[in-house]
Amino acid sequence: MTTSSSTSFPCDPVASGATTSAETGAPSRAESAGLGVGGSVWFQAGPQVLGGAARIALLAAIGETGSITGAAKAVGMSYKGAWDAIDAMNNLAGEPLVVRATGGKGGGGTTLTPRAQRLIATFGAIEREHRHFLERAAAAVRALGGAADMDADAGAAGRLGTDLAVLGRFALRTSARNQLYGTVSGLARGAVNDEVSIALPGGQPLVAVVTRESADALGLAVGAAVVALVKASSVVLVAGGALPTAHAARLSARNRLSGVVSGVRRGEVNAEVMLELPGGTVIAAVVTDASVDALGLEAGASATAVFKASSVLLGVGG
Repeated sequence: MTTSSSTSFPCDPVASGATTSAETGAPSRAESAGLGVGGSVWFQAGPQVLGGAARIALLAAIGETGSITGAAKAVGMSYKGAWDAIDAMNNLAGEPLVVRATGGKGGGGTTLTPRAQRLIATFGAIEREHRHFLERAAAAVRALGGAADMDADAGAAGRLGTDLAVLGRFALRTSARNQLYGTVSGLARGAVNDEVSIALPGGQPLVAVVTRESADALGLAVGAAVVALVKASSVVLVAGGALPTAHAARLSARNRLSGVVSGVRRGEVNAEVMLELPGGTVIAAVVTDASVDALGLEAGASATAVFKASSVLLGVGG
């Protein structure tokens, strides 16, 4: 079993200081005004995640209350969710961490095994070290910001914030092949769904349809930075440059991004085609080898990537 951690670079103004995720279930964060460094710690058993702050907090609450019901209430989890988490931890640990006793003279109860108690203590020690690391990293960020101010370069601090935001996006892990960064340029609110218009770096528009609840949860607003996720299998390619207005009007798909083929990687049946858009953004599509030949898709050829607004998932920085 190993411990892992992630570090993020939030750039929203917040108060200085650090919080402990063992107490709150949220990532630890050491921050300065305007720029900050955040992160979290979790246990892994091989490729499987055993648990992070939330699950460790559940174990600690079980130890304190001796009750699944009481522990679930203490950490804001449903009774079923608590038992699902316990079952997962027991399975992934390879031995029981929580033992439930039923009946008997004194009634039932729930206890932690010695292994679970050691895990709680170990997690606390590791998290304290992680928090110290975040504090040192935040000091380094402040030093960089101070250096920018000393250089009297008005744009240096802004560039530092942009660099940290990019590093934060690098940490995003998803199965979607296409991760397109852009800025919200419009938001049409509906009773159930919202239509979100996004400007890509090269100026081409992208449209996503998400539920209103999701838009509110993500804090979407004009000017907000977002990452649009699109599976390569959801992208249809049309040979040639930008679609004529008459042709485009016959397509129900809202998104039509025109560019130049930058590469083709063939397989036994399908091929992955990379299309470079104005501004340097690259979008990938998976099509059959027969389609590649029929459409004449090769490096340097013009093509348009077409996909539905409902095929776009949106993500924002933490």
